[in-house]
Amino acid sequence: MSMQLDPRTRRRGTVLAAAVLLGTATAATAPRPPPRPAGPDAHGTARRARLLGRLPHHPEARRRHHLAHVLALRHRRRAHARQDHLPAARRRRPIKVLASARLAQIHVPYDDGGAEYDDLTGAGFGYGLQNLKPAECPGGTLTTVKVADVGDVKGLCTTTRARGHAYRMASDGGTKVWQAQAKDLLVYTVNKVGWYEYITEWRFTADGTIGANVGATGSLSPVDYNATDGRGWPLGKGARGYATSHAHNVFWKLDFGLDGSTKDRIEQFDSAVTAPTGGGGPTVKTTKTVVTKELAGDAKNMRWWRVVSGTGKNADGHARSYEIVPGHTDTHAGRGFTKHGIYFTQSRACEKFASNNIGDCGQGAPDSVDKWVNGETLTKPSVWVNIGFHHIARDEDQQPMPVHWQGFQLVPRDVTAMNPLTPADLASQNGQPDLGS
Repeated sequence: MSMQLDPRTRRRGTVLAAAVLLGTATAATAPRPPPRPAGPDAHGTARRARLLGRLPHHPEARRRHHLAHVLALRHRRRAHARQDHLPAARRRRPIKVLASARLAQIHVPYDDGGAEYDDLTGAGFGYGLQNLKPAECPGGTLTTVKVADVGDVKGLCTTTRARGHAYRMASDGGTKVWQAQAKDLLVYTVNKVGWYEYITEWRFTADGTIGANVGATGSLSPVDYNATDGRGWPLGKGARGYATSHAHNVFWKLDFGLDGSTKDRIEQFDSAVTAPTGGGGPTVKTTKTVVTKELAGDAKNMRWWRVVSGTGKNADGHARSYEIVPGHTDTHAGRGFTKHGIYFTQSRACEKFASNNIGDCGQGAPDSVDKWVNGETLTKPSVWVNIGFHHIARDEDQQPMPVHWQGFQLVPRDVTAMNPLTPADLASQNGQPDLGS
């Protein structure tokens, strides 16, 4: 592969992490050894939920840039289990979920070992923010943001999109049907890096679910059709050009603040199935493990994690939590930081990017998330989610390439005592139904 011809190489190795700040952000704690004090985040005193894009400090630029647009809280109250759908008498105060959530890296290694990129911190992701046309934001609002050394870019879309049934339930007698059609709030940008274009999407649903997704589109690299060694796929007439296979390892960093507190805890659940014996059916036993130390974890069959509020409970007296639901992933074993699908680390403001971290953690500090897992006690956990995709090209990837999505969901678990979309005439049906005599 000819590196000097690679169009992904940028004149500046700077970065943008598209951050989403929800709720009240908290001040940063001291970084890992060697000790070096870190001040609060520039938006740490925010008093209302905000969606924010940020160009952080780069060691060559010697300055901090910000590109941001603050969206009013009213635009997305319904996305956080805030019960805006309920009559005024049943509404409650907003429930804070996250202090911050950000895209933390897009790592792209090619199968032939000839190229490897950290698109956020090494390939000019932030400078590639694209102007969007109104047709790319149907029914929504396009917002102009400032990109350092580029200028104003009308690149942030906020819109709503229908999703089909939110729920449906027929009465036992079939005389009545309760149903509602869902409409999600979407916030997204498009960033061009070389031949790829990344759609960074945050999706908020009325039942409190938060979706984080990155869609890759654009074009396959035209200089990477030389994989004749079994590391590519033939595209075009015959078998003359083989598009080199590669991976997209997408990372997000989440700092929860359930109920406005950082006293969250991590719990892992594993279920084991025992085959039936005698005349009975199979049995399943679920075990809970409280994660008290930093952890590099992997999703397994019937394993899941949740982040539990240390202070808040719903009306039934159950601790509020959010379950982490990864989407399909291809685990890439080529680097230490890509070997695991989830990391829980003690929160540090300087630890911003999962690889090639350019946060100022002090001289000699490790620069990837796997090296930050060193047995520290979790008192203020950060959650890192890694979703991988091994891209073996196909004829249909040209031209242009259809969007392929990677992502995960944060699903409310006991955040509210009932479905926040429960219709008023079913509001009394909480707990075991009355089946009569």
